[in-house]
Formats: sequence, structure tokens, C-alpha cells
Amino acid sequence: MKRLEPDSPAAVAEALSQASRDRHVIETGGAFTKTRAGGPRAEAGVALSTAKLDRVLTYEPRDLTISVEAGMPFAKLSALLAEHGQMIPLDPPFAAQATIGGVIAANSSGPRRRWFGTARDLVIGMQYATMEGKLVQSGGMVVKNVAGLDTGKLHIGALGTLGVITVLNFKLLPMPVGTRTFARAFPTAAAALAERDRILRSQLQPLALDFLNPAAARTLGLTDFVLLLEAGGEPPVLDRYARELPGFDVLDGQIWARVNSFTESFLAAHPGGGVLRVSTKLTESPAFDEPMILRAGNGVAYVYFATLPTALPPLKCVVEYGPETRPAGATLWPGPVPGFDLMRRVKEMMDPLRLLNPGRLYGRL
Repeated sequence: MKRLEPDSPAAVAEALSQASRDRHVIETGGAFTKTRAGGPRAEAGVALSTAKLDRVLTYEPRDLTISVEAGMPFAKLSALLAEHGQMIPLDPPFAAQATIGGVIAANSSGPRRRWFGTARDLVIGMQYATMEGKLVQSGGMVVKNVAGLDTGKLHIGALGTLGVITVLNFKLLPMPVGTRTFARAFPTAAAALAERDRILRSQLQPLALDFLNPAAARTLGLTDFVLLLEAGGEPPVLDRYARELPGFDVLDGQIWARVNSFTESFLAAHPGGGVLRVSTKLTESPAFDEPMILRAGNGVAYVYFATLPTALPPLKCVVEYGPETRPAGATLWPGPVPGFDLMRRVKEMMDPLRLLNPGRLYGRL
């Protein structure tokens, strides 16, 4: 496979245009940490990496905005922002290696999704390259400026099937003055979720609130069904959490790094396994024997299978990460949902020859 590493957005656009003219199937990525996301990939003739697009274009800390090229490593960007007490609070898996463009293309997020939202809430503008060899600017550098941003947001979570993100603009958030992590084990899932409900009805506003079943808790050195909560604020605020969370222990906040990296660690240990993302109402909770981490404040659960099942359970779910090759007879994506025809038309408009990352989204597009 031919590998390309263009060093400018214009070079990315030209590479896509050339691939289109030559009818070459092209696979794109930054650090290629998410090759198992979105279904098995089709064989490609060209691999295009954005890793050399790693520059900060505009950063004024007082404006709480930044513009960076998409190949900048997420960890490097986070370290730069931390020097100024700022952050992009996405907590994605593969954070140590992934590029910011890959994080956004996969719409990755972590435990603090409940409080800070997802990429769609933090991206205020972007530039992307099309298969026609054009560079398109969407949005801008002003937080309230949403003109034209809808076209850019099509690329968030599209896994590179519509174009290649080359530049990203973010609104930034100040880092919490302080944080404290609380955990409590419960004998049953019902008891843990009842406490979750009490917390959500209270005046407390945790940054993160995760529910772990016993299989996931054991991996992190905990037991039973666990509620894991992160609070942020001044010391008096954190002390209030301690008073209003009876039975909770205070843990070292480093446990969140292990929660954030749970997906990458599991996939590394289970080449034939996968991660099922399940969406539920807050009044419900899926039950699995496999390790499960539930974002308990918004109803998104991640279930980890050492061997990926060949059929999806009767839930609102999708295989977020799977094995490199599709298991024989497996159904990895649910049937077409409302709006699927629109998704297909968008794909045909932006990549009519279906050369860009084919196979992603389980071959449906």
C-alpha cells in the first residue's frame, strides 16, 4: 500500500483529488489508532496520514479559543492548554497516541461527557478537504459564530467517510480549580442505580458519574457494582460532596486515566473482541455479564466482549470497535434507521465513487 504524509492542508486536498482521478481506494487517519472502529475496512491502495499537520495556527488564551491542524497529537495539545489552565475535556480512548483530528472524526468522548458534552459542543469551526481536491471552511473562531458549521459537523463521527479534516477550531474551557474522586460499591445494580438517581436529583453537579458492573470493576481493582464520581470546584464545594455522599470513599483521581484507557487496553488484549455501545434511557440500565461501563449521567454504556457476538442484542446499540475482520455471518450494524437515506445521499454527494474509507460504518454507506 502506498503511504502519503502531506504536510499542508493543500497537499491533503491534492492527494485526495489525485486518488479520485486514479480511482484509488484511500484509507485516511492520523495515528491510525482507531482502525477497529466502525467496522472492518476494505483493502485500500493508498493510506493518507495527517500526522505532519501538527501546527498550532492561532491561540489566544484570553479568548478561550484555539485553531490547530488535525494531525496534532491530542496529548500534546492537552499539555499545551494545561500550561494556561485550559482544556478540551473529551477524555477520549487512545488519548496518548491519537491525533485531535482522529478524536473528532470518531466523535470520541469519555467520562466527563455528562458535564462538558461531546465534540459537537466544543468544535466551533473546521477546514476539511474533499475528494474533488477542494478545501472547505466551516464555522470560524468565534464561539457564537455558527454560520456554515453544519456542513463541518457532518464530519464529526463520520470516521473519515466524507472527507479529511485538516484544521479544527475549538472553544476552550478552564480547568477545574480542584477535583476529587469518590467511589462506592453496592451489592446489586439496582442499589447502585438508585443512588445514581438520588445524586442526579440533588444539587450536586458531578463532572463525571460512571457505573461499573463487577466484571469491569475487578479490572480496575474494585469490587461489586460501583459508582465512580468526579467532582470539581473550590475546596468548600468538594467538601460538600464528601458530606452529601455518605458511604463513598475518596480515591486517587488517577483511576480516571484507567477508565479512559479501558477500551484500548481491552482491545489490545482481545484481538477478536469488540466494544458494544448501548444507548438507554436514564431510567433503564442494560445487564451484561461482560465488563460494562455506563456513563450513568447520560445513559450511554460500553460493553466489552472478548469474542464479538454474531448478532446484536435487542437493544439500541452498535459495535463501536470490532475485530479487524468481520466474523462469519455477523450483523454488526442495526437495520437502516430513520434518516439513513439522507446519510446515503450525503455520501454520494461528497464521495460519489466510494473511494474514501470504504467499509467503514459496516459497509452500509
